[in-house]
Amino acid sequence: MRLDVLFGVGALTPGDVAGRVVAVIDVLRASSTIATALANGARSIVPLESSDEVVLRSRQFERRDVKLAGERRMLPIPGFDLGNSPGEYTPEAVEGKTILFATTNGTPALVATQGARDVIVASYVNLKASLAFLRTAARGGADVMILCAGRERHFALEDAACAGRIVRGLMRRRPDVALNDAAQACVLLDRRYGDRLDLLFADAVHGRALAEAGFSADLDACAAIDAQEVVPVYYDRQITKLGPGWER
Repeated sequence: MRLDVLFGVGALTPGDVAGRVVAVIDVLRASSTIATALANGARSIVPLESSDEVVLRSRQFERRDVKLAGERRMLPIPGFDLGNSPGEYTPEAVEGKTILFATTNGTPALVATQGARDVIVASYVNLKASLAFLRTAARGGADVMILCAGRERHFALEDAACAGRIVRGLMRRRPDVALNDAAQACVLLDRRYGDRLDLLFADAVHGRALAEAGFSADLDACAAIDAQEVVPVYYDRQITKLGPGWER
């Protein structure tokens, strides 16, 4: 079994994901927000690359059935219903809704995974559930790739540390796993920070930027390890919750 980590979508090629099980990580904040939205009853989430695409896609729905959501440069998009703060995605706000979602880093990374066998969205808030899914895939002989969305298509410390936690979890069950250099580096980061996500976010450029912009509550929400017992699955250009109602 191969287990590779890739930092950012800039170097991603179709061959990197073809036939593989892929976990996309954007800890601050898209992955955490997606898991929260699905846990709180959102029907599905459609990741899109731009706010213009969100507006165009919304014309295919009855307005009452959708929420326009996302951020640019960390801030909510003017005129949209929701930003990218997990705390906004309450049951009252999202239950039964399709969320059309565009963010700076997370949604472009998801859109770039076309051709993968399966794609899930992972973060600290749904770590245990994501790891269970990936362990099952590994037992079936699948190769796994973890795509860290990063910050503006570059390396992000928080995504790499979360990837390291997943790598270590998979290695415990599969000591024969072959890691690329990035995966080995991520393991070292997880050993450095462990559950001290307050320190991780304080050291991370994006974590500091969010705090300075007034989003400290988002950092707390994104640091809630295993708060959401959901596996968001990206298939047929939408994200739904793995469970009895999910069909591939």
